[in-house]
Amino acid sequence: MFTVLASLCAAVAAGCLFLLVFDLFRMIEIEKQEDEMHEYTRLPLFFRFFLPLVSNVRFLSDAPFFEPSRRQTEELIQMASLDQAVSGERFFALKVFMAIFGFLVFILFALGSNALSGLLLWFALACYPSVWLKQVVAKRHLSILKSLPNVLDLLTLSVEAGKDFLTALRDIMARRKNDPLGEELNRALHEIQLGKGRSAALKEMSDRVRQPELASVVNAIVQADELGVSIGQLLRIQGDQLRNKRFVRAEKLANEAPVKILFPVVVFIFPCVFLILIGPIAYEALKTLS
Repeated sequence: MFTVLASLCAAVAAGCLFLLVFDLFRMIEIEKQEDEMHEYTRLPLFFRFFLPLVSNVRFLSDAPFFEPSRRQTEELIQMASLDQAVSGERFFALKVFMAIFGFLVFILFALGSNALSGLLLWFALACYPSVWLKQVVAKRHLSILKSLPNVLDLLTLSVEAGKDFLTALRDIMARRKNDPLGEELNRALHEIQLGKGRSAALKEMSDRVRQPELASVVNAIVQADELGVSIGQLLRIQGDQLRNKRFVRAEKLANEAPVKILFPVVVFIFPCVFLILIGPIAYEALKTLS
């Protein structure tokens, strides 16, 4: 019994140490020039350490069996706007390589009579790339959802003041702080300047990002172009709808907070309170009975 408990505690400690190391790698930044930041540096240092080695497992990651997973990874890479830093195929090969590396770590720990810690490390190494990528996509979508109503309000004011849509969008992007929404809109503007149609560039941006609210706005703008509807009134309606959605989402999160805090209160806070209140009484009672 004590051996199992000791092994479980060692596994939990190893997992906590593993997560701490990942956080340290994520916080480390490589010195770079102030005037230019390479897209490659957007990846964590831990991934950049393993990426030069993934060519050794490309024969395995390119197998037809992994085609659905590889396609899903490519879509997530585009949604995270990391396609200029690493290709989807290469990132999927990184996932395969880290899973194999984790298996080797598991074997080493098993030979050292600590199979549980090795199994935990194997699971963490295999799952970390997918979890990190999905977190990047979720944060990016949330940032776009927060920024989109303000951009639509500025576009509405500029268009109703007499500016062209593209001119207004270019002026707004030139004065805004760079964020995920600004990156996508600047990319679409650059494609339009290279000769691509406005509707085509906006549709490609919507297909690349796959954020529901942004897709709704883009579809409305494209339909307004096709039907000849006033784009100023359309942008005002879309901005009001997104602001209402953002308010409803904030209200929903506020209502969920008491439910989410219930578990840590019951598991971590209540036992401490009971120990402080009942501990001395129980001690005195046991002392009296003894």
